[in-house]
Amino acid sequence: MGRDPGGAVFCARSGRNDWRGAACVVIAACAALCLTAPVGAEEAAVIDLPSGARVSLFDVITNVPGQGLTYRFRFLAPHITGGVEFDLAERDMRFLCETYALPRLSVIGPRPAQIVITLLDRPVAFGEIAPEAIQFFEAYRPEDTTCYWEAF
Repeated sequence: MGRDPGGAVFCARSGRNDWRGAACVVIAACAALCLTAPVGAEEAAVIDLPSGARVSLFDVITNVPGQGLTYRFRFLAPHITGGVEFDLAERDMRFLCETYALPRLSVIGPRPAQIVITLLDRPVAFGEIAPEAIQFFEAYRPEDTTCYWEAF
C-alpha cells in the first residue's frame, strides 16, 4: 500500500497472491467507507456562521457522482427549522465552503470539480426521501481560496 502525489491511498500489485495484497484491499475498502460515515465527536465541533447561527458537520460524501468529482459537506443546522432567508443561508453556505471545506480538500483526496454544501435541520441519510426535513444546498466550484456559486 502506498500514496500517490495527491495523497490517495493505493495498493501496489506485487504479482503474487499473498496475504499482503488481501490486507491492502481490506484497508483501502475501510478507508473508503470512512469517507462517507458520520463524523466523530472531534470533527463535529460547533461552527459559528456569519449570520450568528451555529452548525456542526454531519457527514462528508465523496463517492456519489455529480458534475465531475464532487464532495458533499453536510451540516446539521437546526436553526433553519424556524425559517431562514435564502440570502443569509447562501452566505453561510459559501462561508462553510471557503473556511471549512476548502482547507480540508487535500486531506480527503484529489481536488473536486464541485463542492456541495448542505444545511439539514435534522439528520437525514444521503439520498433518503424525508418530506418533513428542511434542507438547503448549493454547489460551488473551488478555485484557490474561493468558492464560486454554480447553478444546478
